[in-house]
Amino acid sequence: MKRAIFAALCLLSGLYTSAYSRGVSPYLPLKMEPEIEAQIERVLILGDQPVMKRPIAAATVLAALSKAHKIDPVLCAQVERYLHRYMHTEGIAYASAEGAATNGKGAGSIAPDRYGMRENSHWDVSGQAYAQLGSNILVNAGVNSYEGKTDFTGSMISLGGAYVQLDLGYRPHWFSPLTDSSMLMSTEAPTMPSATLSNYEAISKLGLHYEVFAALMSESDRIVLGDELHRGHPRLTGFHVDAEPASGWSIGVNRLYQYGGGALGGSSWLHGLSSLIKPSAGQQTGIVSQQIGNQQASFTSSLTFPAKVPFEVYFEYAGEDTSRGKSYLLGNSALSAGIHFPRLWRHLDLTLETTEWQNAWYTHTVYLDGLTNYGRVVGNWFGDQRVPGDSVGGRSAMVRLGWDALFGGRVQLQYRTLQNEEYFGTRYQHFQDVSLSYSRPWHGVIVGGQVDAGRDVFGGSFSRLAGFIRYDEGGDPFAAALAGTLSEADEARPVMDNGELFVDVGATANRQNIDLTTAATRKNGPYDAGAHFAVGARRFVSDHSDLGSRVEFDNIQGHSLIGVRALDYRYRWRGPLAFNFFIGAARYALATPAYGIYYGAGLQWRNLVRGWDLGFDYRYADSIARDHLLPGDPPNVGDRSDSFYNISIFTLALSRHF
Repeated sequence: MKRAIFAALCLLSGLYTSAYSRGVSPYLPLKMEPEIEAQIERVLILGDQPVMKRPIAAATVLAALSKAHKIDPVLCAQVERYLHRYMHTEGIAYASAEGAATNGKGAGSIAPDRYGMRENSHWDVSGQAYAQLGSNILVNAGVNSYEGKTDFTGSMISLGGAYVQLDLGYRPHWFSPLTDSSMLMSTEAPTMPSATLSNYEAISKLGLHYEVFAALMSESDRIVLGDELHRGHPRLTGFHVDAEPASGWSIGVNRLYQYGGGALGGSSWLHGLSSLIKPSAGQQTGIVSQQIGNQQASFTSSLTFPAKVPFEVYFEYAGEDTSRGKSYLLGNSALSAGIHFPRLWRHLDLTLETTEWQNAWYTHTVYLDGLTNYGRVVGNWFGDQRVPGDSVGGRSAMVRLGWDALFGGRVQLQYRTLQNEEYFGTRYQHFQDVSLSYSRPWHGVIVGGQVDAGRDVFGGSFSRLAGFIRYDEGGDPFAAALAGTLSEADEARPVMDNGELFVDVGATANRQNIDLTTAATRKNGPYDAGAHFAVGARRFVSDHSDLGSRVEFDNIQGHSLIGVRALDYRYRWRGPLAFNFFIGAARYALATPAYGIYYGAGLQWRNLVRGWDLGFDYRYADSIARDHLLPGDPPNVGDRSDSFYNISIFTLALSRHF
């Protein structure tokens, strides 16, 4: 950690003063004040600003307000009023106190995304104060405390400026565009002390953002070295890079590397950083003597669509390790997707998200506690909803509906569900969690309440009734929605501004290359025909170029294949012809789901009949993999425990665009 801080300071000292011209930016709370955080996310979508990582810099929200104000001035006024608290040389960023009554056998389960807090915690207190010591130095003192644990989330010193900001202290990290979960880094566990370098102002025309951190994890006494267990503090390094080459569309790459700890050695920051750059160097082989570290990676994308009903779609494709020794192939995969409508019928907003993961997440043969901090996984909340160390796959979903009530305040209804697989012997129940909250301003504070009820994965029910009070500077950031906020211009807007929605229907010719155990058994199957259906949206980003996202459904050899085009690019020539290429991820519905990367290209004849396009594509699902987990699966050969499927698909489809 000392070397990380020293190296970061050296880097800062070598940069030109112009890099700091805008000074440091404070970060907005992350999973501390859900009411205003939801409003901020809505403003960013309306402002055509994808969110690829969190916490969000206040400067990022300020930059999005001018564009968003044209669509929803009332919402923007609420957020502007909230941001005013950060405009002083010192002040309170946020403060919240909550008291609760809990009940049920399942009340000891972990509350998702709440820094490790259990459902049966009877209180929760958090806050942050700051002092601006010049434009390039910001000092923050923060605390997050609940029954059984206190940490110093938000306590940090920030140095630098718009292009290089160094944060030293308890800064949280969230590496995903999803709002309810993140496979790599989230707020599921208590915050680790870290040194972080990042920028909040985009670099170059590519719109580059980066974040690199080195953190110290909690002590573990279950670190394997040889035939013995050892005690120590593992290290964790991570980076995030995203680009926004066109307004409203971002694509990102994320990496984590856990290493070192006690007698294991290799604990220098430079070792952790170099291993981030070489993914295959830390590949998990299943043989302890060959273990170097524990790693994860993900690819993310987010695309906003300005429309009469604006929305944002986003994806995360993550892997617990590499596959086949190739850095671009992710092993033990997880696929997440979401869509967020920030403005429905004037006063509503709706978010839907889902995740499916294969086995082996957050477990490891050297770090027997897995990728955890103080007993909580550092990523997706599903990792704490199972027997510790049980590396089963599963799936989860979340629906959240917000309402800016006409009588004032905000109402939010949320439903979570999760189902673990059971191939390792543990019988899991269907996890369900419903929450309803209401908050409103009252005499200079925000007051509100929340009720949670559900059932955990072991069948235990739980309920929690909480009341809270939060700091509210400068009046009413949650004013009652005003009549007529939807302008005449909004009413006259087309379904899509500078873009289109579309639906594809067609047929495929497809063939599998199957590799069940070794290269000697690898074979090509026969060609087969199948049905094809897709739904998507695209934006016109220039005179000839479009960017979009698409979800495709195919019948391949009697099994369902779902493909996600995280990047779907189309080039339009002056005539009716267009060329497209894409890259994304695919899910193949076998005995247990198989996952892999997915790419292809094609040609399209636009407006064959007005509003109808005809397209021909070649698509390839590369190294779609699943582990051997079931009694009828092929035998493992050496340390190989998975089967691979390469799928070639030729598609002819009609597309109806709107």
